[in-house]
Amino acid sequence: MTKINRSISRKTAGVLLGVSALLAINACSKGDNASAAETAKGETMVVGPENITVAANGSIMTGPSISGTLEPEREAVLRAQVSGSVLQTYADQGQAVSAGTVLARIDASGIQDAYTSARAGLISARNAADVAAKDLERNQKLLAAGAIAERDIDQSRRASIAAQAALEDANSRLASAEKAYRSTTVTAPFSGVVSERPVSPGDVVQPGSALFTVVDPSSMRLEASVPAEQLAAIRIGVPVVFTVSGYPGRQFVGRITRINPTADPTTRQVRIYVSIPNAGRALVGGLFANGRMSSATKVGLVVPASAVDVRGTAPFVMRVRQGKVEKVQIQTGLTDKSSESIEVLSGLQAGDTLLLGAAQGITPGTLIRVSAPATQPVVNSGKGS
Repeated sequence: MTKINRSISRKTAGVLLGVSALLAINACSKGDNASAAETAKGETMVVGPENITVAANGSIMTGPSISGTLEPEREAVLRAQVSGSVLQTYADQGQAVSAGTVLARIDASGIQDAYTSARAGLISARNAADVAAKDLERNQKLLAAGAIAERDIDQSRRASIAAQAALEDANSRLASAEKAYRSTTVTAPFSGVVSERPVSPGDVVQPGSALFTVVDPSSMRLEASVPAEQLAAIRIGVPVVFTVSGYPGRQFVGRITRINPTADPTTRQVRIYVSIPNAGRALVGGLFANGRMSSATKVGLVVPASAVDVRGTAPFVMRVRQGKVEKVQIQTGLTDKSSESIEVLSGLQAGDTLLLGAAQGITPGTLIRVSAPATQPVVNSGKGS
């Protein structure tokens, strides 16, 4: 009996010893896992500068988008009024001209002869009218004295009327000849720049032939169409901010000057006209412009639209504060689709750092560090030292 009890005690002690060893091993394993978790939790994630933005105060505006082609607000196509050979041109494309500057001369030899003949005809008609008027006046006196019959005075009246009509006809002929003679000299109607000159000395032109196109580049016009549903945001004087092809990153401002009173029956769009000052003559006709009417403008805290997650019930951003990522719910205002920015009414302050792109998926509480931007490699010029 004693031997059996001793054997059982030895077995129990062995089991207890094995359990103790397993517990010790398990405890060590848990300790190692906890240490690994703590180590992982303390690691710092590196984020590139392209995934970082800063909230800042700025202006934001909304309104219908427009696009169209720029054209000079004042443009004149000068056409020949008479037929003849072009003797000389005095301006080329791109040349600035003043109002009244002579641009070309057309052969006026035949027209000058007609002008001289018309002037001589006027002198003759005037003399005939004077003679007929004096005869009528003399015959009226003779009629009053009873020296002539009534039929004689009637003849004098008819002669005077015919002479007066001939004088008016001569005046008209001279005016036409004078106008034709003046038309042989082509002048600029206003100060501007010659944009086209389709004729050269020696060309024979006919009435209606295009000679020059003169534009005034000091003011440009943008014609565009907007949907009829957006008419409530359109009114005279509303500013329009737009960009022009050829000037990347530069903005121009104009104002609506006219609104077409009828909508296009096919597209249901309304034509508007925007006047753009061009004092520096940076803009030229024919350039394509994209812009937007500033129907609502505010100044406040603005962030890029890509920094705001609007997929949930409330918009939020991932902010970096004291090196850690945190999720912050915000209240938004206006959205500027043109600049892809959003107004933030509450939840953020100017200077807050926000995550963009793939970095927005970082778990809140994670430590992050922004890496320095990559430097451009130095290219060896190939010259010997």
